Amino acid sequence: MALYAYWKKSVIGFLLCILTFAVTKCVSQKVLEVPLLEVGNLWYKSFSTSSIISFFSTFLDFYSIYTYICLTAVCVAMYYLYQLFCVPLNRIRILGDIGYVTEGKFSMKDMANIVQKSRMVGEVPPVYPNGWFGLTESFQLKKSETKNIQVLGLQLALFRDEFGEAHAVDTYCPHLGANFAAGGRVVGDCIECPFHGWQFRGSDGKCTKIPYSENIPEMAKVKSYITKEMNGWIYIWHHAEEGTEPYWMPPEIEEIQSGKWAYGGRSEHYVNAHIEEVPENGADVQHLYNVHTPFMTAGIDLRHMWSTVWSFASHVWSAKWEAQKAPNEHIGVLNLTHKLRMFGKTITPINLDVQANQIGPAIVYLELNSIFGRGIFTHSITPVEPLVQKVVHNVYLDWKVPTIIAKCLMAAEAIQVERDIMIWNNKRYLNKPLFVKSAEDSLLSKHRRWYSQFYSEHSPRLKFQKDTLEW
Repeated sequence: MALYAYWKKSVIGFLLCILTFAVTKCVSQKVLEVPLLEVGNLWYKSFSTSSIISFFSTFLDFYSIYTYICLTAVCVAMYYLYQLFCVPLNRIRILGDIGYVTEGKFSMKDMANIVQKSRMVGEVPPVYPNGWFGLTESFQLKKSETKNIQVLGLQLALFRDEFGEAHAVDTYCPHLGANFAAGGRVVGDCIECPFHGWQFRGSDGKCTKIPYSENIPEMAKVKSYITKEMNGWIYIWHHAEEGTEPYWMPPEIEEIQSGKWAYGGRSEHYVNAHIEEVPENGADVQHLYNVHTPFMTAGIDLRHMWSTVWSFASHVWSAKWEAQKAPNEHIGVLNLTHKLRMFGKTITPINLDVQANQIGPAIVYLELNSIFGRGIFTHSITPVEPLVQKVVHNVYLDWKVPTIIAKCLMAAEAIQVERDIMIWNNKRYLNKPLFVKSAEDSLLSKHRRWYSQFYSEHSPRLKFQKDTLEW
């Protein structure tokens, strides 16, 4: 990311130089007769005998402003080609961007507010399950950086200490309530309060320094949370029963840890739904036909994607979901195959075999096999509010696969997710749905029973529905 920012600044500087030279060509010769120009002429003459300079001198008129306009156009084209082929995708959609049906003069944002206030929520399960949850991707948190994170009904200060370790603590200082993430700095393995300089250790939350007192009270500490960094993410352990230690761990993906698979892009969506409704799609095999059959280019609006314009192509899915047995009862596995049909023929190179491992309530690893080899989508669901979920996908492919391929796969995945979002944003949760005797509904029932293991006696429930959205 730092290399990209540096390159971008360099291109902008280069373009400004070209424009400056173009303007100077238009002013009087008298203005140009300065010692700096003479130095430049001497420098130019010293290289004029080289083959490169001779080549450009033959085919380019450096005394014409049109030459510099053309060079600028070439640089701009190269910049956008670099963006297309070399820069990973970063697709972000917040509440009010997608997933609602607009009416009259109401915008998508207006409809998001209207739906949230008027929608019948239903009798939803506890809003914050127990398990591991993604706080942020590793590259989003630099050394000695602090972030304010709102998740799971908590306000956290997430920081990376000077030794590279990530820590999460309650964000408010117990002294006078200052926010560590609003001006606090990292000192060693501690976070320092921006108000009075108290320092708290990230690993256990204990106060290690008060600048104006040698006596540090035993009670001077903030709550520190169990975190784990792996697979390109910083995860936090959350459990409603105080003091419960992690009794399962997300598996490490060796190819990501070793760098064999390279990061290829991300998508970030905010969904107006209960957290359980998102992973429940993994067991809902019937929805694949109704929501995901139309060709990708048919768009994300469920009302129009069945247009006959795109009927020449369709996605064909087959899927099976099952829960794992002890000691992996916290894992559910979806085996999925994808085929693309165009004009009645299967386009074999586009075939995909996917194994989606639902690990706990909020992490999914979608391992895929394709013509480009093996790769993975990592999928994180984190409640930022009781009924607002942050859903992030990352894609990793073999480092030899061009970035443009990863971008295409990431864009395709994002479009399919955005079709689901139109369902999630507007639906009501039914605690006792009307199931029929079928294999499809039986899987949904099994998934709900499986997911219930992540709730416990003190898991918080929805107490009220907010009347407004904060944008």
